[in-house]
Amino acid sequence: MRSIPRTHSAGVAPAPGAGKNAVLKLVGFDCDGVLFDSRQANIAFYNVILENFGRPLLSEEATDYVHSHTFRESLDYLFRGFPDFAAVLEFCRTLDYRPFIPMMQEEPHLREFLRYLRPRFKTALATNRTTTTRAVLEHHLLADQFDLVVCALDVSRPKPHPESFWRLRDHFGVEPHEVIYIGDSQVDQEFAANAGVTLVAYRNRHLEAPYHLNSFADGPSLITAVLRDANLPPSATGPLQR
Repeated sequence: MRSIPRTHSAGVAPAPGAGKNAVLKLVGFDCDGVLFDSRQANIAFYNVILENFGRPLLSEEATDYVHSHTFRESLDYLFRGFPDFAAVLEFCRTLDYRPFIPMMQEEPHLREFLRYLRPRFKTALATNRTTTTRAVLEHHLLADQFDLVVCALDVSRPKPHPESFWRLRDHFGVEPHEVIYIGDSQVDQEFAANAGVTLVAYRNRHLEAPYHLNSFADGPSLITAVLRDANLPPSATGPLQR
């Protein structure tokens, strides 16, 4: 098994020994933990729900879980065994996420990297956020920076299932080897493997990925490394089929 290179001081670890003749066409992004540091916003939001039902506040493990899973998956996880889950869902329908959006901190140098990418490359967002996705992008004035946004409401099977990538593939007419996906979680690693696309691990050295990126300031160096490698390293497992 090929060893996975880790991030060098320049911020990008290119994958050695790749094949030939790939063309990068699409750069995909996760939302939470990549576009934004949303950890405090998520903690505050879910703690409001937990407090309302007398449940313990988010643990570190639970925080990691809600960070990368859908809203419904997170509620199922946090309220497993709770006797009145219908009441939880009803309360959540009355809870407005907008007050929590300003707590989400945009990652440094993100806009510069997006300007660098466009229009040469297409950009897309594939996230397990649901109803809040559009509001988050509009609040932070990023809605026009992505050629396509796919959230968990747009698919029947959210990440790590590759259906979100299938939406990107069908929209842009791209193949997996023409795509890189920037993610920060185990869910993103599994998603990239299932889709057969190349993962760029963002600020997470624990993920197995051909490229690691510590800052969007190093984004241009990342793209240079990807193009220099001549071919995007495919997933070790290959893409799942429809």
